[in-house]
Amino acid sequence: MYPSQITTHTEPITRMSAQTAVRRLHPLDLARQRERGEKIVMLTCYDATFARVSEASGVDALLVGDSLGMVLQGHDSTLPVTQADMAYHVACVARGCDRPLIIADMPFGTYQESPELAFRNAAQLMAAGAQMVKIEGGREMAVTTAFLTARGIPVCGHIGLTPQSVFQLGGYRVQGRADGDRERLLTDAMTLEEAGASLLVLEAMPAKVADFITSHLRIPTIGIGASTGCSGQVLVLHDMLDIAPGKKPRFVKNFMAGKDSVAAAIAAYVEEVRAGTFPGPDQIYPE
Repeated sequence: MYPSQITTHTEPITRMSAQTAVRRLHPLDLARQRERGEKIVMLTCYDATFARVSEASGVDALLVGDSLGMVLQGHDSTLPVTQADMAYHVACVARGCDRPLIIADMPFGTYQESPELAFRNAAQLMAAGAQMVKIEGGREMAVTTAFLTARGIPVCGHIGLTPQSVFQLGGYRVQGRADGDRERLLTDAMTLEEAGASLLVLEAMPAKVADFITSHLRIPTIGIGASTGCSGQVLVLHDMLDIAPGKKPRFVKNFMAGKDSVAAAIAAYVEEVRAGTFPGPDQIYPE
């Protein structure tokens, strides 16, 4: 167990350095940010170096995403990513930073079969250095979410465009435009919240749908191709630095443009999310 993760009955013990005391953020901190009206800044991250730069730039949470399968491994989807891959990259990120909340994607096939299987794999990712796991799916994941949270594993849900279901969805398509979709997605969101999810990612849906869902929840929402009305935002690091291959989704903005360093690009992203100016009109989806 890392010293920064050891807790008492009051506040977590801090990790001391020569300059300052640093405490790892936890899900309750993000909930408090939402209550104060402060935007939550999240980025994907896969290694210690980028974790260190992201922390220095003020990022609140680092998502060790299964998107590493595409941006690091060269696959055309997230499906080939393994549990071993995720545990390795979670450990790398944890070694590189002290403050940001670390969220680990659970890869395809590691949680869908049963809550018990999900717990075993989630526990491995927590042991590697994560403070929360993320699972894709709506109300069908409620039982698994409740099982994990009852056993001390915080859960981030993920609805809308769910990349692990790309073949079932017929590609990387915007969700929430068909009749009844808004109510279906809201039911999914509220069911996950009731099951104990502490956070919810809303991906690739019209801004009005994301705002509708966010307004009905008590937990923070994190948008990616959703709305400035979400409690926070997340982007794939390699997309916002404009170094990922292929065509970028509409919701991506190149933050490296006009910047002389990666640190400056990440700092600009942090500033725009905090100010509520990202995503702008060019990065959100109309009805």
